[in-house]
Amino acid sequence: MSTRAVLEVIALGAEDAVAAQAGGADRLELVTDMAADGLTPPVETFAAIRAAVDIDLRVMLRLADGFAAGDVDRLVRIAGELRAAGADQFVLGFLGPDGGVDLDAVERVVAELDGCAWTFHRAIDRAADRDALRKQLADLPGLDAYLTAGAADGVDEGLATLLREAALHGEPGYEQRLLVGGGLRLDHVPTLIAAGVDAFHIGGAARPEGWERPVSAAAVGEWRSVLDGA
Repeated sequence: MSTRAVLEVIALGAEDAVAAQAGGADRLELVTDMAADGLTPPVETFAAIRAAVDIDLRVMLRLADGFAAGDVDRLVRIAGELRAAGADQFVLGFLGPDGGVDLDAVERVVAELDGCAWTFHRAIDRAADRDALRKQLADLPGLDAYLTAGAADGVDEGLATLLREAALHGEPGYEQRLLVGGGLRLDHVPTLIAAGVDAFHIGGAARPEGWERPVSAAAVGEWRSVLDGA
């Protein structure tokens, strides 16, 4: 059985996707509007990326900056349109005003996904109680990963939390994979891998010239080499 660590790269379009796959990415997170930290891309963008690469694609379901669900009916409709276009993996996560998970919104969207795999994204890093959130979501169909830095301010701040949660893997609420991202650097990788983390998410790190420029296959390749060598 392969023990290769998963490398997920943010892609805004087909050019990003092709470069990320060439560099060794295993999976892409598809978003638009990074000024708002990543919103749902148009169905046409998903279709263009799906035609351009053959690796896994996880599509963001998020309508506005922040972690409130907003118009849940619209989210459900968009999720259905993406499913009809062939999307079969997703990223989502909604909090209520008290910092607890918005379970009604999450359940309504997940019902539309009909068993598709999905990641609960970095809303967990803004949650009032991470452990309670995990246990509330534990039995939802398709949930297989948490994208997290361990803290709102990034991996430097959240490393201790990530190591603690990695040690809890397999316990109730902690069955899902830790997908670490958010201020992640190459020098964090050895410590995380030693703790059992086997999935990593990069955005800006794949774009040394900034978000105005496309993904660099060479930058992704450097991450692939470090992960494979760790």
